[in-house]
Amino acid sequence: MDVKLREVLPFSVAGLQVRTRNAAEQQADSAKIGPMWQRFYIEDLYDKIAPRQADSFVYGVYSNYESDASGHFDVTAGAAVEGSCADYPNVDIQGGDYLMFSAKGAMPDCVIQTWGLIWAYFQDNPQVRRAFATDFEVYTSADSVAIYIGVQPSDALSRSSN
Repeated sequence: MDVKLREVLPFSVAGLQVRTRNAAEQQADSAKIGPMWQRFYIEDLYDKIAPRQADSFVYGVYSNYESDASGHFDVTAGAAVEGSCADYPNVDIQGGDYLMFSAKGAMPDCVIQTWGLIWAYFQDNPQVRRAFATDFEVYTSADSVAIYIGVQPSDALSRSSN
């Protein structure tokens, strides 16, 4: 698995938003993320988000964490915006250090598998701690995603190791 430390500058994303938790996403009758993404694509919402940045990718943003991976959090499917969007919820991506996990393959299985690898990475590397502020997925093509996980500043991470 390719993991790189990246510094991210703050930016904003607007789009559809749901509040959920990982335990709810394990059951089809309580899952909210999949249906939100279906609506996003069926209704072609990417083109309706304004003032969308002209070169924006599609983003999936995880924010407003209640606690950690077991608590509630918000998920936003959207696009990067310039300023605020009146028609859809806005979320500000915090600037700072992020670990970037890249993957290619059929969606959404590729994303689901990568999240499994991310959870395993943090379990196997307890010296690296998630910030639980904002995390995000960047869909760079129909079969390519980069997932950015915010991490707490730490001596365990070094840009020179990448």
